[in-house]
Order: sequence, then structure tokens, then C-alpha cells
Amino acid sequence: MVSFILSIIALVLGYAIYGKIVDGIFGSDDTKITPAKRLSDGVDYVEMGWARAFLIQFLNIAGTGPIFGAVAGALWGPAAFIWIVFGCIFGGAVHDYLLGMMSVRQDGASVSEIVGENLGNIAKQIMRGFSVILLLLVGVVFIMSPAQILKDITGINYEIWLGVIIIYYLCATVLPVDKVIGKIYPIFGLSLLIMAIGIGGGIIAKGMEIPEIAFVNMHPAGKSIFPYLCISIACGAISGFHATQSPMMARCLRTEKDGRKVFYGAMIAEGIIALIWAAAAMSFFGGIEGLSQAGSAAVVVNKISVGILGKAGGALALLGVVACPITSGDTAFRSARLTIADALKYKQGPIVNRFIVAIPLFALGVSLCFIPFAVVWRYFGWSNQTLATIALWAAVKYLANRGKNYWIALIPAMFMTVVVTSYIIAAPEGFVRFFGDRDINVIENIAIIIGIVVSLACTAAFFMTNKKTNVASEK
Repeated sequence: MVSFILSIIALVLGYAIYGKIVDGIFGSDDTKITPAKRLSDGVDYVEMGWARAFLIQFLNIAGTGPIFGAVAGALWGPAAFIWIVFGCIFGGAVHDYLLGMMSVRQDGASVSEIVGENLGNIAKQIMRGFSVILLLLVGVVFIMSPAQILKDITGINYEIWLGVIIIYYLCATVLPVDKVIGKIYPIFGLSLLIMAIGIGGGIIAKGMEIPEIAFVNMHPAGKSIFPYLCISIACGAISGFHATQSPMMARCLRTEKDGRKVFYGAMIAEGIIALIWAAAAMSFFGGIEGLSQAGSAAVVVNKISVGILGKAGGALALLGVVACPITSGDTAFRSARLTIADALKYKQGPIVNRFIVAIPLFALGVSLCFIPFAVVWRYFGWSNQTLATIALWAAVKYLANRGKNYWIALIPAMFMTVVVTSYIIAAPEGFVRFFGDRDINVIENIAIIIGIVVSLACTAAFFMTNKKTNVASEK
């Protein structure tokens, strides 16, 4: 219990102290006119107060991510607390804040445009395709899972629920941001926070035994902590999906000083939720072994919610596994529309223009809904963290080009480069098959060494190009 409480305190202090440092390094400036005011169009550029923008950003980036990811990560035991705290404060919140504020300074630009501005045109073109693919995967994942759950609850055909969700998604994708998203997201965001507070309070009130932090791998199958934990818990620590979502609220901030509350703050709030659910998963079933036999993440969430909060918990669990994924899926498609429109420089004011971009996206999304869920989910995990890594390197270059302290982005960028490189080499969906029958521990060690080499090579390339940039600017 002590480790759990100290971890929550650490996240709060991280926002208050490190968040302020990051904001100071970036140099938010209330005298600058934000895109919401300068480019107001009543569709995507709509001015909002920080509290409303915070709740929308929070739900945009959260959904079930900090719940399902934390439940999966809890299998490693309290090592999950360490990753959530350090990953969130020094990685995820920095990533979300910098990408959000860089978007503010670039008129609400999508992540692909931000990457291109800082890493070059080739990186921009790669990122355009990569981010749209990731957003489609997110949208499809969050059509399929709630549709299947609703089928199980109601007995109504899966295809019918797919149709209902897709119709809602289409409306949320093309209508002005304040008409659907701006009205219902704050409510769902608040519900998700209340749900987490209730679960956290229930854990403490019932005196459940939460394991203390120990440098021991508790995974029942003996699966290595690194890099698998860093991929399993994404949204609660660092997630590339957030880089695709932050530009939406970058177009809605009233002042730049709201950026720390909205971008850094929403990530810290998500980290707290991840901590609560990881602790609940570790303790509710009597330990890690009990958790491993409890069932899927959705089943675990339902059992914990009902067990701690009763019937009200059951209703909140339904919200968590049905409504929250839907609210991540609709913004995924909306972000994909904005990314494509930015790339084509295609004005989105006229509603017919929005439909022209959205309809092909949805046609592709619907076709992907009939691929097995497990296949879509496996590739989403690695793609998500790879996008975060690329976004962090763009942030490094942005800060360096302006003579600011780039180490706040460079260190997490280097770390995440090792994570995604070593994972894709050693994971079943990666290149592990090329190693033949070698022992998996040997393969993982080789993968980590390769990851370190790739990370150091990227760092060396940065310092070389940064030196050239500085020399060029002096001339």
C-alpha cells in the first residue's frame, strides 16, 4: 500500500514541479494569440476554457487505455508502478505537452506536419502514412471491442452494433468539435475520473493488500519486464496515439498557459488512473497468480468494479468497456480526417469537404473490422509506441533549433528507441522467427543490444545535424 500511495504522490508532484520546468523550457506565452482565436472557423478551431479542454483531452487520450493496459501490466507486479510513474512524468506527459504546444505554435498542425517541419520532408511523408494507419487501427479496435461486448450483453447481431457505432463515429468525425465531442466528452471524462476515485477509495477502505515495489519479475509466465511492460502499459505511461489527439485541443486553447493544465495535466491524470487499476488488479484477486486466471481485461474490470462498488460499479464498468472505447475511436477517425486534410491542404469548413475525406476512411475502417481482433491489436501496440518515439525526436529537434534545453525530450526519445527496436526484434509479431530455435533469453539480450546501438546511432545523427544547423544559423 505504501508504494501505491507514494506513486500517486510522485505523479502529483511531477505535475507541480517537473511540469512547470517543462513549461518554462518551452516558453508558453499568454501574449501570443492562439489558433482558436486567430483561425476560428466554428468547426475544428473553437475556443474552449481549460477545464473543458482538459476533460476532452483526457478522454481523447484515455478511453480504456489506462485501464486495460494497466490490468495487463499488473501481471509483472509493482514493477508496473515504476514504469507508470517515471514513464508518465518524464516521458508521456513531456511528449503530450511538447507535441500539443508545438501544434499550437504551428496553427494546430497534425503530428505528421510537426514531424516534417522538424525532421524533414521524408519523415513527414512517412509519418503521414504511419499516423493515418495507426489512427485507423485505433478506430477499428474501438469499433470491434464495444460491438462484441454489446452483442454479448444484448444478443443483437455484431454487425448491427458495428453499424450503429460507425454511424455515430461518422457524425462525430464531420460535425463541429463543440457539437458532439465538446458536449458529451466532459461528461464521460468526469465519469472515468469518478470511477477511478471510487475504485481507489475502495481498495484503501477494504484494506486490500497491494504488493510493495521490489525489483522482482512476478509475471506468472516469466515474461521479461523489458521491453514488454513498456509496450503493454502505453496509455498510462507514454503513447504515440496522444500525439495524434493533442492537435485537436491545440486548435481550441484560449491561452498558451492553459497548455500545461490540458496536455501535461491530462497525461498525469491518466497515469493516476493507470496506477489505481494496476493496484486493483494486483490486489483484488489475491495476488498476481489469481489475476492471471481471472480472464480477459474486460472481465477483470467488470469483476473489480462490481466487487468494490456493487451495482453502481457494474454500470461504471459498462461505461468503461463500452462508452470509453467508443470515445477514443471517434476522435481517432476525426484525427485521421484532419491529418489527411492537412496533408492535402484541403479546407474543412464546408461539410461536403469533410465527407469527401471521411467516407473513404470509413470504408477502409469497415473492411478492417472483419480481420481477427487479436491480429489488429498486436500490431497496434508496437505502432503506437513507435509513433511516440518519432514524435519525441521531432520535439528534440524543435527545442534544439530554438536553443532550448532539448534533454527533456532527448532522454525519453533515446529510451523509447531502445524499447521499440528491441521489442520488434524479439516479439512474436516481429523478427524473432529469424533467430530459429535459439533460447528466447538470448534473443532478448541481442534485441536489447541492437536497440541500444540504434538509439545511440539516432543520437549521434542528431548531434551531427544539430551542429550543422547551429553553424548554418551563425552564418
